[in-house]
Amino acid sequence: MFEGISIFVIVLLVLIVATIFQAVRIVPQGFNYTVERFGRYTSTLTPGLGLIVPFIDRIGSKMNMMEQVLEVDRQEVITRDNAMVTVDGIAYFQVLDAAKASYEVNQLELAILNLTMTNIRTVMGSMDLDNLLSQRDEINLRLLGVVDQATSPWGVKMSRIEIKDIAPPKDLVDAMARQMKAERDKRATVLEAEGERQAAILKAEGEKQAVMLEAEGRKEAAFRDAEARERAAEAEATATNLVSVAIANGDVQAINYFVANNYVKALESLASANNQKVLMLPLEASSVIGSIGGIAEIAKEALNGRGGNSATARSAPRKRPAGTVPPVAQG
Repeated sequence: MFEGISIFVIVLLVLIVATIFQAVRIVPQGFNYTVERFGRYTSTLTPGLGLIVPFIDRIGSKMNMMEQVLEVDRQEVITRDNAMVTVDGIAYFQVLDAAKASYEVNQLELAILNLTMTNIRTVMGSMDLDNLLSQRDEINLRLLGVVDQATSPWGVKMSRIEIKDIAPPKDLVDAMARQMKAERDKRATVLEAEGERQAAILKAEGEKQAVMLEAEGRKEAAFRDAEARERAAEAEATATNLVSVAIANGDVQAINYFVANNYVKALESLASANNQKVLMLPLEASSVIGSIGGIAEIAKEALNGRGGNSATARSAPRKRPAGTVPPVAQG
């Protein structure tokens, strides 16, 4: 009898332990467990220690709540301008509602993958090849918006959809390379022509400035020459006036100075002529020397006059040098 009681106690303890194990569930971090009672969803167990009714409730699905990644297989896409390209990509998603992800769709990852591939063909097939290659960010945004809206009833949030590679056919790549080379050659030719045009403009502008500066220089030189001639004429007029006054006052040396000065200038102009190699003048050298001596007498008289005795020097008789022009009688 005691053996039967012992067996009953042991069986009871085993049942209690099994019941506890059936009632207690430990959910790891990053997962949610759905609870089903007689095959119907009742609740969701979050990470940590969870309790269910043993032998009545059971765990329906263990849903990963972390962000997950799906590789989108390579597929061929025909663009709007009938170009065939090969495309692959990658998609990131996260389950927000474990119950919807478990019971609203069957094979969640396969459904997201097929939906993404279908929309890649739809979005990229509505674009030209040039836009397809240059507007990858716009393609990613359009794909993300369409797929995220489609998976929202499944309790899924699409984080990102990225196109990894777009591979046109080899012949199309070669044609694009030739087109790019031709475009660059065209740009180089245009830039070279523009450079030559700019250089010609700058050269013409420089020549224009040079001509203007040269004309301005000639104008300034002519103005200076005219001013110099004007001053020389004024000096000559002043000298002539002074000589006239001196002659009117009876100064004979002034006449000698005037005649000798013009005499020397005439000889100088004759000697400096380019077409004269030998100069034969029927003139006496003593006359020229006498004229120069007359000029020297005038200079001496001017120096004596500054000493304060000009009146005495004027009244004293002077000896006329040989060969000088005789005094002119006053009228």
